[in-house]
Amino acid sequence: MKRKYKLLVYSLLWVFVIGLFVCMVGNKKDVGNKALRLKLKKDELASIDLTVFNSSLAYFNEKAYISKGRLKPGEDAYHNNKFNQEASDVLESNRVIPDYRHRKCLDLEFPKDLPSTSVIITFHNEARSTLLRTIVSVLNRSPPHLIKEIILVDDFSNDASDGRELVQIEKVILVRNLKREGLVRSRVKGAEVATGEFLTFLDSHCECNDGWLEPLLARVAEDRTRIVCPVIDVIAMDSFQYIAASTELRGGFDWNLVFKWELLPGEEKARRKNDPTVPIRTPMIAGGLFVIDRKYFHKLGAYDLQMDIWGGENLEISFRTWQCGGRLEIVPCSRVGHVFRKQHPYSFPGGSGTIFARNTRRAAEVWMDEYKKYYFAAVPMARTVSFGNITDRLALRESLDCKPFKWYVENVYPELLKHLPTVRDPSGTNSGAIKYKSLCFDTYGRGAGSHIGLYACHMTGGNQAWLYLAGRLRHGSWCLAPPTPAYVGAQVITLPCSSSNDQLWDKLERGQLRGVTVIHRLSNLCLDARNAQEITVQECNPQLDTQEFIFTR
Repeated sequence: MKRKYKLLVYSLLWVFVIGLFVCMVGNKKDVGNKALRLKLKKDELASIDLTVFNSSLAYFNEKAYISKGRLKPGEDAYHNNKFNQEASDVLESNRVIPDYRHRKCLDLEFPKDLPSTSVIITFHNEARSTLLRTIVSVLNRSPPHLIKEIILVDDFSNDASDGRELVQIEKVILVRNLKREGLVRSRVKGAEVATGEFLTFLDSHCECNDGWLEPLLARVAEDRTRIVCPVIDVIAMDSFQYIAASTELRGGFDWNLVFKWELLPGEEKARRKNDPTVPIRTPMIAGGLFVIDRKYFHKLGAYDLQMDIWGGENLEISFRTWQCGGRLEIVPCSRVGHVFRKQHPYSFPGGSGTIFARNTRRAAEVWMDEYKKYYFAAVPMARTVSFGNITDRLALRESLDCKPFKWYVENVYPELLKHLPTVRDPSGTNSGAIKYKSLCFDTYGRGAGSHIGLYACHMTGGNQAWLYLAGRLRHGSWCLAPPTPAYVGAQVITLPCSSSNDQLWDKLERGQLRGVTVIHRLSNLCLDARNAQEITVQECNPQLDTQEFIFTR
């Protein structure tokens, strides 16, 4: 009897275990990777590629999508993206990453009714695995009601299907440029179609960590003039290991206007000593990852649409935010990983250096006032770069009643004043051109002791920057002079400025609405532009237009 009783108990227990196992397996089918759920249910689908089914739910086929962009046998893993694509492709889109938040961050509570956000991700020929992982991390590690939509802006990638296939995923929409526009114009296009109350900008090779979104949204909800950034952790470009970044850093720059991470100053450290969850005030943001109120983004002037491709836009929006009444912060309880590369995987029309110099000079011309002379001292070649028309940005600055750059360096970034570069010519920012018709005096980039000539005016300084000061025609630390003694037909050359009278010139006005004649004081000969390849001194003749010049500023 006892034996039969034991058999009955074992049998019932075995049935229970089997039933529990079947139940768990059945439920698991419907769980899947929730970020990869498609917008349509299984019975509404016709024939969609890249689809797998778990019970009644349809899921995006991650493996099929990534396989279309995999490396070919023997192909360099770093060639396309300048990171190890092979290491990325083998990782699941919903891989587990370490949570590096301070334990006090876990105790914070946030309002349940935070505004929703539109997440804007721009990309150009991004590796499929990193792009998909960015999207999945947003959807899986964010409260669903806070993500209004994910807007992918494809900046004219070679393969349009990179983005087109992803729109099957819930909340993902796509905007594709008809030509290469660059980061700035692509982000603005995304912002124009966004419907969320806030905008969240992300790069296309990120991984959002647990609890990343709520601290950012809450901070902006408290004050709509804030632009807030997460702590940007490092995803190693070789191994794709997720590495914690320090929470004792902020964004800054030197006078070359290149972004850098720097240690917090003592005052900021002291302010956060007892509470590591306190946001960090930062003079500049890295630019790739931040949250901003959508209406405030447009009111503040969005981005400078004349900036090309990439570079300098973070500088410009940082100056503009601080000087026009806003505030930049890093929120230590929000962490997002980012793949940092040593070089760009894509080309820049005209070269990356030229594009960056053009963009940064636009920012300097609009926002830095008299302090831009230190930028030119640190980066002399910037004077030679054309920066386009800035009339609309200057009008924006005036309409927003923005503060001068002097206020910014004194109140936001006083550390910048500790390392001022030497300005060889304090009046250099007031230099102008010496014009003869449509041509300008040009040094051709030659050194001291070389003759000068005429070249098409570009009005951006550089080789064409001249200053008439104390009777001397100055180009930086060089002055224009004929040989000693001067003679008719002699070429004028650049020499180191000195107290010599050989370098003295007088300007004689030719009458209203006309230019000037420039007379060498010792020889009484006049500058003459009869030969475009060389400026000479000749006998003065007021009837000759080759001796009539216009000084501009």
